[in-house]
Amino acid sequence: MPEPSEHPIRLLVADDHPVIRAGIVAVITRQPDMVLVAEASDGVEAVALFDRHRPDVTLMDLQMPRMNGVDAIAEIRSRAPSARILVLTTYRGDVQAMRALKAGAAGYLLKDTHYKDFVAAIRGVHAGAEHIAPAITRELSMRVPPDLLSPREMDVLREVATGSANKQVASRLGVSDQTVKVHMKSVLAKLGASSRLQAVMTALQRGILDRER
Repeated sequence: MPEPSEHPIRLLVADDHPVIRAGIVAVITRQPDMVLVAEASDGVEAVALFDRHRPDVTLMDLQMPRMNGVDAIAEIRSRAPSARILVLTTYRGDVQAMRALKAGAAGYLLKDTHYKDFVAAIRGVHAGAEHIAPAITRELSMRVPPDLLSPREMDVLREVATGSANKQVASRLGVSDQTVKVHMKSVLAKLGASSRLQAVMTALQRGILDRER
């Protein structure tokens, strides 16, 4: 374990689950070279607390109320381009990982990461390195780009995810039944799915569609 430091790594933790946040804080406070400067329970609060404390590293959850983690990362980086942000999430979707990294995250960790790897990642990101969980690296290497679905295909898929039939989707989007069928055929092909349900499940698993909280 590192020796106590005169200049510890200053950390902001952003997570909307109090119990999970408390666990993260407990690990941090046991490290002699780290200090917690603030805790946020949503993305808006995370941005405000970042501005106030300017931490060395921000630990950011992705799925939070008011402002999600990806948008919070982008907002923080727009204000402080050198900000070091490490995503810490249960969300394995490769598309969400791509969005977070594109927004400016320096790392992406899963919450089931062993605490030794967790603190090592914090130190690495603080030192200027990038850190992506091996499981996410494998996912990213096997997947196609996150913008593989067109905006209209995304509209159709979101409606289908609610359980709507083609006629209902067509009515809501102001298009014909045939247009919906064409878009769904394209969605199935792009996602490698054989049914509407499989397409929705694949999109949820990969983070193409957001899960309901």
